[in-house]
Amino acid sequence: MIRAARFSFSILLVLLISFSFTGCGYIKYLIPLNPTSSSPTTPPTHEGWNTLLKKYVNDQGLVNYRGIRADSLALNSYLQDLSTHLPSSGWTENDRLAFWLNAYNAATVQLIIRHYPVKSIKDLGGDKIFVNTPWDEPFIRLGGKAYTLNDIEHRIIRKQFKDNRIHLALVCAAMSCPRLRNEAYTGSRVNAQLDDQGRDFVNNPAKNQLSPADKPQVSSIFNFYPKDFTKNGSHSVQEFINRYGSTKINPDASLSFMTYNWALNEQR
Repeated sequence: MIRAARFSFSILLVLLISFSFTGCGYIKYLIPLNPTSSSPTTPPTHEGWNTLLKKYVNDQGLVNYRGIRADSLALNSYLQDLSTHLPSSGWTENDRLAFWLNAYNAATVQLIIRHYPVKSIKDLGGDKIFVNTPWDEPFIRLGGKAYTLNDIEHRIIRKQFKDNRIHLALVCAAMSCPRLRNEAYTGSRVNAQLDDQGRDFVNNPAKNQLSPADKPQVSSIFNFYPKDFTKNGSHSVQEFINRYGSTKINPDASLSFMTYNWALNEQR
């Protein structure tokens, strides 16, 4: 009787701990973050990141990780610049969006080269007991605090910017991700850059197969964030795809989702 009670208590304790690390761990991503500078700052030029992208990323968005690892001091210097130049109240919304898109992508590249060689970002895991993904690791230093990739994507970008195009700009170092642009996002051009990302991604047959029009196979990204694609001028995934697709699909097309390829987006 006592042994059974102890066993039941142990199971209950494990479940409670599990919930605290998984349930509560992800509940925090519902809470917005807004890291800002307390003093006026001007937006960075992102030239350091731009130089690295042009040197080590090709037109297909594939990355020379060996090369960028050898140039890691430049990447670290750029991320340090972001850390000490957080957005301030005088920045435009486009400047803030460009800042966070670049911060996410540059931090992802930094994560890969810290562990390189690696076959997939999903192989990295994390150091938590139950929440064990690289997206939950607080390795990004900004303004003296540590943030995760999920913090930047879900608590900052998705909360502050109701723009579904961001899902075609944030790159998770995988082959099925949108291409990593070989130029930095800038406030003055970010809208045009995001539209270009939309056209490139939707019309890439490795990411989306738009024929037949009534039953296209599309990226799993549209399945990961279906509600986001009913915002920002689109009322459905189908409408978003037709916004950028040179081949149109039916407005009521039955969508199936392609298997996501998590292999590293590396130049061979």
